[in-house]
Amino acid sequence: MNQIAIVGVGLLGSAVALRLLEGGFAVTGYDSRPDQLARLGSRGLKGAPSLNEAAAGADVVFTILPSPESVEAVILGAGGLLEIMRRPATVIQMSTISPTLTRRLAEAATAAGLGFLDTPMSGTSFMVERGDCTIFAAGDPALVDACRPVFSAIAKKTIHVGPVGSASLAKLATNLLVGLNTAALAEALVFGVKGGLAPQALLDILRDSAAASKMVEVRGPLMVEHRFEPQMKLDLFLKDFRLMLEEAQRLGVPLPLTSLTQQLCTATAAAGRGAQDLAALITTLERMAGLGPA
Repeated sequence: MNQIAIVGVGLLGSAVALRLLEGGFAVTGYDSRPDQLARLGSRGLKGAPSLNEAAAGADVVFTILPSPESVEAVILGAGGLLEIMRRPATVIQMSTISPTLTRRLAEAATAAGLGFLDTPMSGTSFMVERGDCTIFAAGDPALVDACRPVFSAIAKKTIHVGPVGSASLAKLATNLLVGLNTAALAEALVFGVKGGLAPQALLDILRDSAAASKMVEVRGPLMVEHRFEPQMKLDLFLKDFRLMLEEAQRLGVPLPLTSLTQQLCTATAAAGRGAQDLAALITTLERMAGLGPA
């Protein structure tokens, strides 16, 4: 599996591409925004002007796209991967989408003679770029094992979760906790700062306390320094919240804290911060507490 194509070379797709290039794989990228490809050309990425040229001859095609609709169109649409990929080859679907759509895509790929794996990742784009991430893999265990050299170039760990759809569900559950942890961290910082604590001193305390977490490490500095360059765009996380709540409704599971955090993020996006990192939700809490501009 040396010839790899990546469809979707945004923040996360770029990080995956860099890991694979450093791992010695030949990688071709395609994105509807050509500027996304230009910055990786010097690192060895071969840019393709069309989906067809990207997938031609590839052993594996990753889809790392921003929405369920874009994933469905690229895989199932006219001129999509199911029509143009060579046989045998494998679709590795890394976008965060619903378990239901994932299973439908897998069924269509299998019927078309292609392999399909459900493989979302846990980690921001910066974490992926340095290999500090985990891949959740679902699907045929033999196919997962065949793809492990590819996965090992990207992530520190690959966990086989179960049948197709189960990795997508695990990703939604993981992102649910990431979102709530981020909101809780923002609330704790605003609470302490409004009471007179220095933001950096409070963050240092949280890091060395029972409240320590990955989000304290990753998003704490962004919040304290008000640096909101996107590691995971808030707009994309709103899409994830929607998927969580839809799946929870299907399963009959109440998610009251998730619903509240979605509303805080919606307010933050409405204030013009949707393209910034999820950490920007602290600005909404600051404004509500009278710490920021009205």
